[in-house]
Amino acid sequence: MCNSTYPHNLEKPDSSEKDLFITSSGEMVSRTDDSIIVKLPPGRIVLSTAAMKGGFRSDLTAVFNHQLSHSAIQSHELEGGSVESYLAITANRLNLASDTTTGLLTAAKMNNAAVVTESFRGLEVTAIITAGIEVNGGRAGDPASYYQESGTITPVKGTINTILIINADLPDRTCIQALMTATEAKTVALQQLMAQSQYSSGIATGSGTDGIAIIADSTCSQHLTDAGKHSKLGELIGNAVIKGTTEALNRQSGLNTLSQRNVMVRLARFGITEEEIWSAATKLDGENRRARFIEALREIACEPALVAAVSAVIHIHDEISWGLIPAVAGQHTATRLLLTIPDLMGIQGGDCNLSLTHQQSILDNLKITIAYIGKKKCLECSRK
Repeated sequence: MCNSTYPHNLEKPDSSEKDLFITSSGEMVSRTDDSIIVKLPPGRIVLSTAAMKGGFRSDLTAVFNHQLSHSAIQSHELEGGSVESYLAITANRLNLASDTTTGLLTAAKMNNAAVVTESFRGLEVTAIITAGIEVNGGRAGDPASYYQESGTITPVKGTINTILIINADLPDRTCIQALMTATEAKTVALQQLMAQSQYSSGIATGSGTDGIAIIADSTCSQHLTDAGKHSKLGELIGNAVIKGTTEALNRQSGLNTLSQRNVMVRLARFGITEEEIWSAATKLDGENRRARFIEALREIACEPALVAAVSAVIHIHDEISWGLIPAVAGQHTATRLLLTIPDLMGIQGGDCNLSLTHQQSILDNLKITIAYIGKKKCLECSRK
């Protein structure tokens, strides 16, 4: 039997260090107002992406996740002049030995972190995750933001940081496998939320500054050699990271299934705004009642039936862009689906009055359809 828990409340931050919990294998987790600290017993192997003491280490005594100050983010300047120096300064302020400590940076608040423990028999995986992608969310393959030559990194908002504690002895290759599984799991969480990239029209697969630290116990008698998707360890990692990432995004950014159940949110990744829908609406009959229209648009945007229909059409657009559906066939199918939406929304004869053509793009036809429904709903409200 596999058990899943959200075992620890990280709210009510305190300026002093506060012990939160101790894992079954002895890692002590504590928190200050701007950092979560994991103090390590002897014999821990850590694989991390951190700028300070990153990579594989067997000599670490602590791992931390630290929230950058607002001033550091705004000024794009870090105390010490570099990420590594800043991490060393932060470690010392946390009363940790900088030469045996590794750390991750984020703009997310520590009291918005999610902690999830997944267990099976004697095996336990704990994920401690902070997450935010509203500014820096991206999709693998998106246009780059910089080309590194000088080693300078600019602090940015929007990072998913994961600390993964595993109470088993893992060889190096299995730690790398665990990192792969955790990364895939993070992407699953974002895909299930349809979280948008800020740099393209795609769905985000992470942020541009995500970090991870995986902690394994070399002193444990339980020696595991597989952390892939077929293994129980891989299953526990996957579930812990999916649940933790989902919860952390909700706490930090209010990104959740309900917030994504909105037509305008789904269209935002294509740059389609309320103003564009209003512009399309004015071309239908020239009526100039913007405030009333926007109010009606915001109301219909959350209708589950409309969200479902629009999502189906958007997915056809995506599959065309991925080369999975021929453009002509996808365009014709999307147009026919769009013509059914007025009837779905209770507008009689909508398919006869809705002027869509196969020559227009799917997104243009989608804007016209939503504008048409908004106009009709606006008219209905005015008659009441």
